[in-house]
Amino acid sequence: MSGDAASLQDRYSPQGRCFGCGPANDKGLRLKSRVEGDAVVCDFTPEPHHEAFPGMLNGGIIGALLDCHSNWTAAYHLMKARGADAPPCTVTADFHVKLKKPTPLGGPVHLRAQVAEAEGDRVVVEATLEAGGRVTATCRGTFVAVKEGHPAYHRW
Repeated sequence: MSGDAASLQDRYSPQGRCFGCGPANDKGLRLKSRVEGDAVVCDFTPEPHHEAFPGMLNGGIIGALLDCHSNWTAAYHLMKARGADAPPCTVTADFHVKLKKPTPLGGPVHLRAQVAEAEGDRVVVEATLEAGGRVTATCRGTFVAVKEGHPAYHRW
């Protein structure tokens, strides 16, 4: 994977409305995933309304961050593997989040995802979420490129 200054979302889906990663969803999380070497990374600063309990990030928000970031990692991988100019629309087939310790709100969290396996239209991605230099959550998920007729087919 090679670097690019623009986020994957801004470059390939500027009108995307996804709650986690859509640049056009002003009430969403609006992740900005970028390629860095063989990984896809993202920094996200939680806001007070993302809180689960005093000073700690909500687990559902953590799941959304890891899900969307991993999905973009899979889409980018498939684009490069196919030699395409744009990523295929991909969806989550499954994802498993482990909340290892509470994630503090006091600064940005760092997401890092890499492809663990890929076969055909399916990509397995492993990801971490760090806060203050410590991994607080991990994720492993399967993401699939969808075909014409699927509701997500034209989302970017």
